[in-house]
Amino acid sequence: MDVELNRKNIVKHQGLIDAERRMELLGQRGCVVWLTGLSGSGKSTIGFALEERLVRDGHAAYVLDGDNIRHGLNGDLGFSPEDREENIRRIGEVAALFADAGLITISAFISPYRRDRDRARAAAGEGRFVEVFVDAPVEICERRDPKGLYVKARAGEIKDFTGVSAPYEPPLSPEVVLETQNKTVDECVDDILGYLTGSGILVRRA
Repeated sequence: MDVELNRKNIVKHQGLIDAERRMELLGQRGCVVWLTGLSGSGKSTIGFALEERLVRDGHAAYVLDGDNIRHGLNGDLGFSPEDREENIRRIGEVAALFADAGLITISAFISPYRRDRDRARAAAGEGRFVEVFVDAPVEICERRDPKGLYVKARAGEIKDFTGVSAPYEPPLSPEVVLETQNKTVDECVDDILGYLTGSGILVRRA
């Protein structure tokens, strides 16, 4: 009862700085670039390369990486289906706040379920969510296996491992698709930047 009463007293405040003023300041529109795909598909590698390129070109960007978030903000969560859902929910809300501040926020999470990604899209708001499907077949990801996770999953040491013993629901209508078995990291970054420019998120500087 006390929780419900307290929730009714919470009011969302609107600041004095709107999106247009932030755009003029930063030369960009805040957004969430949501990289989704199997473990080993290249999400983090592409995410950090995209961040580096954006910053090099004078844009404000930040990567929310799955492993890094697990060390802090979501350190209290395990890997049950419920905790995984909560993990993505929190990230979606944090990414939306960063985007509202005008940052190009890059998230690199497996995020296997469409409903969770749809919730993150709704949190970001209309026109501020760019879903990037990092599309690599499980055979390719398993061959890369940078952390040795697939080996452990096949051996039964990791339960509910996406792509092996748990499902992955690919995006139905992503803004960008990256087939990482056929493209270099730089080419993948070029594709994302092309979309960000074409959609008006990156404002051309004079």
